[in-house]
Amino acid sequence: MSYAAAYGDRELAARFLEEATASWARAREQHSSARVEEILVAAGADVAGDAHRAGLAAYRDFWEPHTLTDPQVRPLWEGLRAKGIRVGVLSNTIWDRDYHRGIFERDGVLDLIDGDVYSSEIPWVKPHASAFRAAADAVGTDPARCVYVGDRLFEDVHGPQQVGMRAIWIPHSVLPEAQVVATEAQPDAVAHELLEILAIVDGWQGA
Repeated sequence: MSYAAAYGDRELAARFLEEATASWARAREQHSSARVEEILVAAGADVAGDAHRAGLAAYRDFWEPHTLTDPQVRPLWEGLRAKGIRVGVLSNTIWDRDYHRGIFERDGVLDLIDGDVYSSEIPWVKPHASAFRAAADAVGTDPARCVYVGDRLFEDVHGPQQVGMRAIWIPHSVLPEAQVVATEAQPDAVAHELLEILAIVDGWQGA
């Protein structure tokens, strides 16, 4: 069920989609962040009412099947921490910290995160350099000692390389054309499965 259907105003769906699309366009062009409540207010929703809470719950339920943590995440993060490597999360998102940490807790990996930053709580989104510096600060280390892993060349390879991080690209996602930003950035390594990252990091540590 969509937010608008639960809210009782189907016209709201078109306005919400329009505002959300515009916010992500600004993120790609200006690297500015947004929050779901701001988007809903701009679409005309009454975020103080009971209908809003029901709609928001329905919207989250709709996306839940797409939030499941990859089964290789826990063994990867355990393997990294066994090597003395801290684990951090940096996400472009309109959702708040509690929502994301609830997902990690649901999937049994929250205890392995040493620091996490969500664009909804800072002024910027990836690939803005300040977002990656915030992520490095969250795990208490210099950006030059960090490795960033992601599936988008612009946000997850070009972005971290700006601040001296190494970047591992996971070429899993087929992105909509409107979300693709051209970049000449080249990843420092490519992993086709998450657990391959352990061997990549071993190779860098032994170099």
